Amino acid sequence: MKRQKRDRLERAYSKGFHAGMGGRSKEMCPYLNVNSRSQWLGGWREGVDDRFNGIQPNK
Repeated sequence: MKRQKRDRLERAYSKGFHAGMGGRSKEMCPYLNVNSRSQWLGGWREGVDDRFNGIQPNK
């Protein structure tokens, strides 16, 4: 069970990172759950930072 929860949170982070790299707004977060939303926003912030610093994502 813990593996599933961790995987969901990692997926939320990854989706947020790609949204940030793509220039999407943080208001576009699709998650309502506090933990998933927090992970998505954390990934989004990292993605935005990387985009402004010129780092290319690994696909």
